[in-house]
Amino acid sequence: MPTTSSRLNAISESVIRTTTRTSDQYGAINLAQGFPDFEPPPLLLDAMAREAHGPYHQYAVTWGSPRFRKALARKITHWGGVEINPDEHLVVTCGSTEAMMVALMTACNPGDKVIIFSPYYENYYADTILSGAEAIWVPLRPPEFQFDKAELERAFQQGPKAIILCNPGNPTGKAFTRAELEYIVALANKYDTFIITDEPYEHMVFAPYEHVYTHALPGAFDRTIVCNSLSKTYSITGWRLGYVQGPRDFMLAARKVHDFLTIGAAAPLQEAAVTALEFPDSYYHDVRDFYTRQRSLFLGYLAQTGLQYVEPQGAYYAMVDITPLGFADDRAASDFFIKTIGVAGVAGSSFFREPVNNYIRFHFAKKDATIHAAGERLLKVRDHIK
Repeated sequence: MPTTSSRLNAISESVIRTTTRTSDQYGAINLAQGFPDFEPPPLLLDAMAREAHGPYHQYAVTWGSPRFRKALARKITHWGGVEINPDEHLVVTCGSTEAMMVALMTACNPGDKVIIFSPYYENYYADTILSGAEAIWVPLRPPEFQFDKAELERAFQQGPKAIILCNPGNPTGKAFTRAELEYIVALANKYDTFIITDEPYEHMVFAPYEHVYTHALPGAFDRTIVCNSLSKTYSITGWRLGYVQGPRDFMLAARKVHDFLTIGAAAPLQEAAVTALEFPDSYYHDVRDFYTRQRSLFLGYLAQTGLQYVEPQGAYYAMVDITPLGFADDRAASDFFIKTIGVAGVAGSSFFREPVNNYIRFHFAKKDATIHAAGERLLKVRDHIK
């Protein structure tokens, strides 16, 4: 038989999804893969039921149904403060996973370079490889996960086509400051580089931190490509509704990539999701308040375990330092948490390019009862600290 593509040799199976399967096998509480165990908003479910009997069962416009794009443009304009044209600045995708693939394939020629901060969400490196590009790694050093300005500029001096920026960060929970983003924008303008942002946790930033929209910063709009999703904000990870947002010329090219990748996102779900996109501001305040509470609840248990952790500024992940448990391999530690403690978390090394293996990532997008149950199990860790 012919051999498969050599570019796949650099890509491993998703550690997150593998951990979920192991968690299911051993009956652990899954705090590995970031999805909630509670229902979406009732009004959104009612809209889905209504649209199931509507006329939207065939292809929508390839780059997104008009009603969905108009509602989405209004929501982005409201929160970002920059006018978004639904016919020029948006392409609706099958989740933010496709959005990132579309963004990179639109931006990059084979052999182009892309800056990726480490730690990083695992799809970024895979998407870079599949796009035929090469990664330039810049570390975000724990526990604050800050970058060194000189180190970042040296990366830009290598002539990258794009930089990928997750804000707030997965897995770090880092909310980039306005000053940090302005510095990145200045470098991108100086070296003529696209800024590809990934922002599905935009409404989960905890006081006193704030979410700063990169595309809304001075001098940023014409080179900022936003990848985003409805999955996290509305608790609909299985609906696979996302989008790419960017300047007109870029989006005209992105339409072609998206069309030949997937044709289009699910038409009836786009129509139903208009209801969510028209929620009042109070909904988003409630989302922030809910996850602020879940964070406090989960971190309260972590504090009792005796393990150190990085307090997240945004998103719904916590990086826990497992050094006191004595594991040389964090994948063995992940198995220990699943099989012995009964709680699944992701081995932190899967997010780092550097040889860092003393973290496990847990998430707290769960209802109270689940966090209490997981927390009680995690307290058993105290018996294993060396």
